[in-house]
Amino acid sequence: MKTISLGDISHETFLRDYWQKKPLLVRNVFPGFAGLLTVDELVSLACQDSSQSRLITREDGEWDVQSDMLTVADFASLVNKQWMLLVHDVNHYLMAARDLLHHFSFIPYARLDDLMVSFSPKGGGIGPHVDSYDVFLLQGMGSKRWQISAQQNNDLIDDIPLKILRDFSPEQEWVLESGDMLYLPPNYAHNGVAENDCMTYSVGFRAPSHQEICEQFLIYLQDHICIDGRYSDPDLALQSSPSEISASMLHKTSTILSDIQWDNADVEKFLGIYLTEPKPHIFFDPPVNPLSQEKFMSQVVEVGVRLDLKSQLLARKNIFYINGDEFIVGDDSRCLLETFANKKKLLIEEEVSQEISDLFYQWYRCGYILLISEMN
Repeated sequence: MKTISLGDISHETFLRDYWQKKPLLVRNVFPGFAGLLTVDELVSLACQDSSQSRLITREDGEWDVQSDMLTVADFASLVNKQWMLLVHDVNHYLMAARDLLHHFSFIPYARLDDLMVSFSPKGGGIGPHVDSYDVFLLQGMGSKRWQISAQQNNDLIDDIPLKILRDFSPEQEWVLESGDMLYLPPNYAHNGVAENDCMTYSVGFRAPSHQEICEQFLIYLQDHICIDGRYSDPDLALQSSPSEISASMLHKTSTILSDIQWDNADVEKFLGIYLTEPKPHIFFDPPVNPLSQEKFMSQVVEVGVRLDLKSQLLARKNIFYINGDEFIVGDDSRCLLETFANKKKLLIEEEVSQEISDLFYQWYRCGYILLISEMN
């Protein structure tokens, strides 16, 4: 599948001059793009137990955000309210959504977060705000007016359930029609208001805080390091104040902590696990009546295999990470698995190695991959 065209701007130019630097408006990226979902289908998806959704309403100047256990009845009471529905991880439910994300593969998969779809009737929106991540805003049905600003004042309105900017000074403004797209770098103030019933497809990219990365790396180290020894103080001296933590104890403890070591291999493994670890609400469904390995692999050769929509498969040389698990493969398997990781699916015209067979069957039994025929 081809990546999207950015008009007269090449992908290399975009990464050099725009990515994380400045906005870019591209008209008619997907000619005639009407979207992937109807409003009713989006509402139905939002009401699923596993869905990560938010229903945002405003009535008489008061904002309300509902995100737990949405029901169809919640949408029947929206008359005379401004409202907006946002559904995250739509690529976990629709093959067409995953296919849409493939168009953005000029950005590494390791940076990709999800496809969020939002709907709002005329006048709907969530107010001027900033996001801490890169986003491509692709217009589906209808049209939306976007105002943006490079302002540095990001003070928020107090005592409301949304992070809305207190003062917003728009510098540029456009109306996006179906198939138009606006790229915004992190922390760029923006405000979108529906001109009519409309849907926006937001392709968002991961931007974890330094705090989160450090915390998660420390958790990784906790699970993967082993430091021998036990605290001892045979040279303990008498203290005039027994409640005082002595300088000697501080020094000994600092020496113990200095034994915590890591190298690039640890960082590589941490990244592979961290970037593919499923979000807490994501679960996989192993096959109820699994095929034998021989039968499964014969089907793989016959019809092909796909990653489950919720699976994330990344690679570092001959190490592959899928959904938080690590697998080291031989050179003969690496090329085939790289193709699988890049394309998310694999069509095989000949028998594969025993290593690939064992690996695929294990992933199949975990619910990480499916036969292509099972996903049609």
